[in-house]
Amino acid sequence: MKKRYLSIFIIIALFTGSCSKLNEEPTAILVNEQFYLDEAQAIAGLTGTYRKLYESGQSLYNGLFQIGVEMATDDYEAGPRARNAHVRAISNLTHDPSNDRMEQLWKQSYDAINASNLNILAIEKIAAAKIDANIQKRLILEAKFLRALHYFNLVRWFGGVPLQLVPINSLSKDELYVSKSSEEQVYAQIIKDLLEAEALPNYKTYADKDKGRATSGAAKSLLAKVYLTQKDYANARAKADEVITQEGYSLFEEFADVFDVEKKNGKEHIFSAQFKGNSGYQGNSLAGRSAPADIPGINGDYADALHVQGGLYASYENADTRLPVTFTLGKISPVDGKFYNLSTPQFNKYYDESVVGNQSQSSKNTPIIRYAEVLLIFAEAENEIAGPSVAAQNALNTVRKRANATLLTGNLSKESFRDAVFEERRKELVYEYQRWFDLVRRGADYYIAKLKAAGKSNAAARHLHFPTPQRELNLNPNLKQHPDWINH
Repeated sequence: MKKRYLSIFIIIALFTGSCSKLNEEPTAILVNEQFYLDEAQAIAGLTGTYRKLYESGQSLYNGLFQIGVEMATDDYEAGPRARNAHVRAISNLTHDPSNDRMEQLWKQSYDAINASNLNILAIEKIAAAKIDANIQKRLILEAKFLRALHYFNLVRWFGGVPLQLVPINSLSKDELYVSKSSEEQVYAQIIKDLLEAEALPNYKTYADKDKGRATSGAAKSLLAKVYLTQKDYANARAKADEVITQEGYSLFEEFADVFDVEKKNGKEHIFSAQFKGNSGYQGNSLAGRSAPADIPGINGDYADALHVQGGLYASYENADTRLPVTFTLGKISPVDGKFYNLSTPQFNKYYDESVVGNQSQSSKNTPIIRYAEVLLIFAEAENEIAGPSVAAQNALNTVRKRANATLLTGNLSKESFRDAVFEERRKELVYEYQRWFDLVRRGADYYIAKLKAAGKSNAAARHLHFPTPQRELNLNPNLKQHPDWINH
């Protein structure tokens, strides 16, 4: 029975993800009757949806964000071994609607949304005798959190997108040819899902086997970020303050602890992509993608590179403890024991010393949102409302103090404090899939100025969104290209 379910789900994923054409056109596909019959199956089904965040290969939070999004910023570029022409086009800002990374961002996001929709519908229908009511409610809210996360990414990347809230169970044109909803409609659904997901348990109540799942703090933190992106600063501040004062998170004492395998899902980790090397090939590919390629025995890919001209590395103070965690200037070869200097700094956050010769099996998690970011969300929102108040400076300085960076003091203007927060986000959250989103939400002038200052002269206003993939436009006649990408 389970085998039947899996094969049917693959057909749905292939069709809705536009990966291949089907020779036949079945009129209906029933999934929840084949699976989701009890609590164990409900948990297994939702766990599979979590895996869509970080499956092996170039999945959303396992490399695709980096090559499909972050390359289009001032801090990153396609490294010497990034051979895919589509990736290099994003790095050079010459990408277009035919770019295959855009297709994957769209396809994988909707695949995950469809799975979340299926979770919600099917778990709701499980008979009361077959599932604990509290577990049933929790699983449904976790699925709503995941759906909100994926739609939050999509609306920021592509603008208005199709808003699909029920699983695809038919291959009819009426069900598949969905028009785009407005950005406002998409955000309204994101907020609705997250407000409901706030009823999830606090992270401290989860058993070890459930750590890494969505929690009340994850829902509130993501909601604060949604409000911030919408420039709803009052709600962003209020929600961030709620996380700070009520959810029980705190910073690790040392920045290096954030990326310590032994401290995963700890007091600073609000929600992370989960990796466990040498376990179903679920290693963190960012470790291998950024690791040195020319040091004997390390065998890195060096496909994700620092864009040195952007000035990120030089912006750190020498005593900043984030510097040696985030970057490396050289490594000792496990083959000959010699230290090899690197010509430029390379990313180091996910380098796992336990798998030196096979960094594709790094067990380090990638943070999706962590407590340090919530502090910076509060500082930014507070500044936009009340200027650089004591509360805003304290929140920012809490992050800087942990990093051993000079604390901000004195009479700062709102503008200078805003810039300080964005630079702090840049240094604190580098290589955590944040830079493109931060540049874009400051607007076209800011984005273009930053990229051109970094030598990326092709930057233009249209790059505040990615184009709707041409393949999707070809398959769905009701989709329209984003206005900024028409005739480009």
